[in-house]
Amino acid sequence: MSVDSSDGTEEPGWDVDPEDEQGVAVVAALGRQLKAWRESAGLRAAEFGAAIQYGEDQVRKVEAGKRIPRPEYLDRADEVLGAGGKIAAMKADLEQVRYPKKVRDLKEREAKAVEIGAYNNHNIHGLLQTEDYARALFRTLRPAYTPDEMERMVSARMARQSIFQRSPGPALSIVQEEVTLRRPIGGTMVLRGQLEHLLEVVQLPNIEFQVMPTDREDHAGMLGLIQFLKFSDGTALGRADGVFHGRPVSDPKQLQLLELRYGIIRAQALTPRESRAFIEELLGET
Repeated sequence: MSVDSSDGTEEPGWDVDPEDEQGVAVVAALGRQLKAWRESAGLRAAEFGAAIQYGEDQVRKVEAGKRIPRPEYLDRADEVLGAGGKIAAMKADLEQVRYPKKVRDLKEREAKAVEIGAYNNHNIHGLLQTEDYARALFRTLRPAYTPDEMERMVSARMARQSIFQRSPGPALSIVQEEVTLRRPIGGTMVLRGQLEHLLEVVQLPNIEFQVMPTDREDHAGMLGLIQFLKFSDGTALGRADGVFHGRPVSDPKQLQLLELRYGIIRAQALTPRESRAFIEELLGET
């Protein structure tokens, strides 16, 4: 975080994307309710801000529907305004829009999937990333994220990993290019923490994790990444670099092509057992 809210200055929140219709509507409605509660309590924006340890500018932006407050903002507002939990309960609505729409849509689809498959060739799959690794990865992007944007994206990525709390969880199959496990994104200690996390996650019974060695002469994944999601109603969604212009596809014939390529990639990669041993070996070298 870039600013400490305890001194009464503006707490980093998240700006509302004007093109996110759902986000705009939810945050605007929340802002109107907060303003009504504040005015009913006879507090000016500056007084209210001081009471909840946030800056006046932050209060006005939230009430105007221009800023998505953090959950703790609502907790403090509920306490100061004596709302008896009514304001804190708004966190459930806020949870729906606190992340960018593109990420929300992906999280929703992953939450519904019964099977998730992916071949990654540039970085470790988002569902398997540690918070430190994700933050270091986002720091490599250009143009650079602001501190607020960075925290929002990292939080969104970590929220996707809630699928591991599902019971039963989705069948998860991931093939990682060897280089993604060797590239020290964020430095040696970040990489080591990431490899240790991988060793824990791949022990889960619903996960098949494989490594594609760099020295493979035959490699069906040279066009780039592949991703697909399968749902309980028999439908599926997939995308891949190098085919269908990289757009998501749901047509069975197009999905069959992606699954064919992915199946060959899995056959060419190390087995899950060999892959775990490979990670352990890398840890010993790191």
